[in-house]
Amino acid sequence: MAEAPLVGIIMGSTSDWETMRHAASVLDELGVAHETKVVSAHRTPQRLYDYATSAAGRGLKVVIAGAGGAAHLPGMAASMTHLPVLGVPVESKALKGVDSLYSIVQMPGGIPVGTLAIGKPGAINAGLLAAAILATSDEALSQRLQAWRAAQTDGVATDPK
Repeated sequence: MAEAPLVGIIMGSTSDWETMRHAASVLDELGVAHETKVVSAHRTPQRLYDYATSAAGRGLKVVIAGAGGAAHLPGMAASMTHLPVLGVPVESKALKGVDSLYSIVQMPGGIPVGTLAIGKPGAINAGLLAAAILATSDEALSQRLQAWRAAQTDGVATDPK
């Protein structure tokens, strides 16, 4: 039987997968069980409500939400769960993701969303941050995360040639 997911990765549309797959990839590398769903704040509001309000009860510990443009998904999810929500601004065509970033980062006091960088770097860091949150109570994951970071450090050349 597959391990129950600890991290939920949601996105506003299937086109967001190109960015959000990087969060899933990092979680796969670190051995963190996760699920992925398309949940649009604007086009599937009932699906969003059902997902966010049931997340903790289903065993999720962290939600990563990626959205572009108006990017209401992370904030709306955060308003309906006590779980940490990490927002990934997906790059938009019109404003290159700056619109998404502003939409996610400008949450009112009382509804926190941990906002990451625009695009692929933000998705990678969301996966790493979700793992770090979980690692505070999972020593084996903490060791895997430390090994991942050490490998990253070891992969940096000392000579520019």
